[in-house]
Amino acid sequence: MTAKAVLVTGAQQGIGAAAARALAAAGHDVAVNWLDDRAAAEAVAADVRAAGRRAVLVQGSVGTATECAAIVQAALDGLGRIDVLVNNAGIFPRVPFLEMTEAEWDRVLDVNLKGSAFCAQAAARHMVAAGRRGVILNLSSSAVRGVPLGVHYAATKAGVIGLTRSMALALAPHGIRVNAVAPGLTDTAQPRHGNTEDELATMAKALPLGRMGRPEEIAGLLVWLASDAAEWITGQVYHMNGGGYMA
Repeated sequence: MTAKAVLVTGAQQGIGAAAARALAAAGHDVAVNWLDDRAAAEAVAADVRAAGRRAVLVQGSVGTATECAAIVQAALDGLGRIDVLVNNAGIFPRVPFLEMTEAEWDRVLDVNLKGSAFCAQAAARHMVAAGRRGVILNLSSSAVRGVPLGVHYAATKAGVIGLTRSMALALAPHGIRVNAVAPGLTDTAQPRHGNTEDELATMAKALPLGRMGRPEEIAGLLVWLASDAAEWITGQVYHMNGGGYMA
């Protein structure tokens, strides 16, 4: 597999951390973006280096276009280029729809949707200027089916699908591929915020495959989509959810 330079946003934990480790194991250098847990990010970076690859720590939120540009520039400064962007950073604060405030709506859209768009724009501008073919991978979610305590979250993850398809069309002339992965119930901190272990077990047993997904499984698909083996794939959404949603 051709070695690439990869920026993973929200890589201090969960799917982002698993993606960073799996990409390093596949032979890629990784810029590890983190928000508020440097120790966790350092542990991810240490695993990247243990795999024999370069790791760069990039602190920052993806909530504004300015912050997105700064994160991408820091990754460029550390790795020298960006071949792959994994837009993983996201938040899911639970709130009943009738109680949701404009500020709560704006915060989720800023991080989940605006952040994905403007990180992608900043990375793609570099790829185009360098004459480099590249890959952008966005994280959507099976929440596009609807979640009662996450109207804002579901809206962003549905938006990510539209973003993915539209960016794929816009960037195809430059040789940049754009795809999305939409995980279902995955064993990370996110579903544990708002669900008890018993509730999670019940939800997992209800899936056709009878268990939660593992972050490493999501990461495996991301690694493949980043590789040259997927070079004729763009504008697609891959659902990974144990059979809970068959698109």
